[in-house]
Amino acid sequence: MTMQTNTATRAVANPAGARPPFNTVLVANRGEIASRVIRTLRQLGIRSVAVYSDADAGARHVREADTAVRIGPAAAADSYLSIDAILDACRQSGADAVHPGYGFLSENADFARALEKSGITFIGPGVEALNVMGDKIRAKNHVAGYGVPVVPGIAKPGMTDSELAQAAAAVGFPLLIKPSAGGGGKGMHVVEKQADLAAALATARRVAAAAFGDDTLFLERLVTTPRHIEVQVLADSHGNVIHLGERECSLQRRHQKVIEEAPSPLLEGLPHGADVRARIGEAACNAARSVNYTGAGTVEFLVSDDAPDEFFFMEMNTRLQVEHPVTEMVTGVDLVEWQVRIAAGAELTLRQPDVGLSGHAVEARVYAEVPEKNFLPSTGTVLRLDEQPAGTDTRVRVDSSLMEGLELSANYDPMISKVIAWGEDRTAALNALDGALSGYTALGIDTNVEYLRLLLNDPDVRAGHLDTGLIERKLPALDFRHAGDPELVAAALYAFSLEPQDNPAPAGGPWQERSGWRLGAPAPRRVSLATPDGGVATVAVTPSPNGGNAAVVAVNGGAQQTAALHVSADGRGAVLTLDDATWEYRAAASPGPPLQLFFGNDGWSCHLEVLTREARLERVLAAVQRQEGAADPQVRSPMPGTVVAVPVSDGDTVQAGEVLLSVEAMKMEHHLVAPLAGTVHLTARTGDLVKADQVLATIHPQPPAEATSTDTNPDTAADTAAGQGEGA
Repeated sequence: MTMQTNTATRAVANPAGARPPFNTVLVANRGEIASRVIRTLRQLGIRSVAVYSDADAGARHVREADTAVRIGPAAAADSYLSIDAILDACRQSGADAVHPGYGFLSENADFARALEKSGITFIGPGVEALNVMGDKIRAKNHVAGYGVPVVPGIAKPGMTDSELAQAAAAVGFPLLIKPSAGGGGKGMHVVEKQADLAAALATARRVAAAAFGDDTLFLERLVTTPRHIEVQVLADSHGNVIHLGERECSLQRRHQKVIEEAPSPLLEGLPHGADVRARIGEAACNAARSVNYTGAGTVEFLVSDDAPDEFFFMEMNTRLQVEHPVTEMVTGVDLVEWQVRIAAGAELTLRQPDVGLSGHAVEARVYAEVPEKNFLPSTGTVLRLDEQPAGTDTRVRVDSSLMEGLELSANYDPMISKVIAWGEDRTAALNALDGALSGYTALGIDTNVEYLRLLLNDPDVRAGHLDTGLIERKLPALDFRHAGDPELVAAALYAFSLEPQDNPAPAGGPWQERSGWRLGAPAPRRVSLATPDGGVATVAVTPSPNGGNAAVVAVNGGAQQTAALHVSADGRGAVLTLDDATWEYRAAASPGPPLQLFFGNDGWSCHLEVLTREARLERVLAAVQRQEGAADPQVRSPMPGTVVAVPVSDGDTVQAGEVLLSVEAMKMEHHLVAPLAGTVHLTARTGDLVKADQVLATIHPQPPAEATSTDTNPDTAADTAAGQGEGA
């Protein structure tokens, strides 16, 4: 274990001039939340300690902290989830307190006990609260005794699959399977009918065991048109408990929140919304009082859009939430500062009448993923980054883990940043957020920014008609933009612009020129590009005999067009003129090989690879060997990960759409299915570490007479059902 000190980022003096609550605080987390906590520690004059795994040695939070300590290899189980490693880092750095962020050990009672035993303050609630609220079954039964309404269902510890199946009829279908431990929507499954229950229980147990080390499950009735409303609470050790209003977190995909806002448009739109806010806030405070809660926490409720006066307790998150900035922006309260002060024994100076909600705030989570490919998580290196809106727009805040040169690992959650905007009303806040996302640029990696902008501008979202199933219903109609002729032309010209322009004349004279020099008119040069859909595009470029940026181009043998590309001196931007039409891009190129080109504007981006002759030939031959429209018989891993399940055996006869393997990557499980009917040949086993694009199975098709059809939808998602949900 090693420790490094960053003298350039040492803590500043406490602005208030008061003695800091702690001398040194270790942040037991990574990514954007670690950077966000470090920012407040610096404002308080507290020395900050970052921890990092081998995969995060060059991470942003490591550079921003005063001191950083290595805690182990990339695997979270051996680093960020290792209590012993964190305790060693505390001893090595002299930390007298630990802020856990969210996720990892933030809700781990054993971790809190270990810190207490070592004389180190845990900046979070007591062990009682962690124990009760950390188990959803126990929490649900506990708060019901304190007058907090709960969703009907069956919640008993230790129930087997058989016992759950027997109880399901009484709960009623559709129902929701939920893990008792953990959060973030992992292991949650909507089940529409009894016949689907057994398979869903098996998958839910496997995911829950892998994610939380506990496969205990329970069942809840599925509330129709559900809205996810949560209430932020603050409580001190002197008996004071207040709430800071509610957040609307109904825009979810696979039970993971995507866009959050404060206050809730549902309550804002009710004539008696203030009364409902007071009642749901008091219920949240009662849940906190029931476990002698201290610090910042969030109580999550389910509210039916059809009956907004009713609300049901889902769970209490005994930590900071990902979406806490929207509450901070409408209340002016720094939640991290109060977490630190309360942990040091301070009394809340805020009382409930002091809490007011000013304006409206909306947050969008930026993920490294490919929405067009079923939101497949993505890795890569950040080549170009611009996250700040033009000028100094104080309405916009960006909490980020990114910096140029950062390599994203497949070991951790794909959320990379959050963009938060404030406005005097909801429309102004949505407009400010949309504007900020239009200028958000992160090239070298795939992001969901375009998807976020499409979602923000959906008519139902704009009108505040939200529920947790909205995204799944809207997704098929979202009009994702794809690279077209302008981007192909820009990529070809940009590739040429990267070639050295001052090459000496070849020894064999002009006849050896790679440019295709010839007497008379210049010869066209061709660039082969790998398109995002897996195809090949060829751009023929004939430079102008007069030199400069002008050229005549043709895409895939089509009509010739005049083109010019102006690349900025630092290579960060490019302006393409194509037959008098103009496109302005942010641009980036990978160091290569292979040479990969990235273009982006207005929050949209595309990725094009310049193919070598060999790579182009391989793609062309693969297409020739396959009949037009036929499925590829090879099943490849979509990204680096671990094979966690193989439900078929080598040599089995399978049908199209049947699950062959499950690969876990970036905290998500991906089902890989048979693209066609036939006999399966497996090349991977459970536990194997696999690379992106690695062939894991091959289907040998059945003769036409033997093949059977199926209506199964070959969806590679682990869980695309939408329903009442929860997110981190």
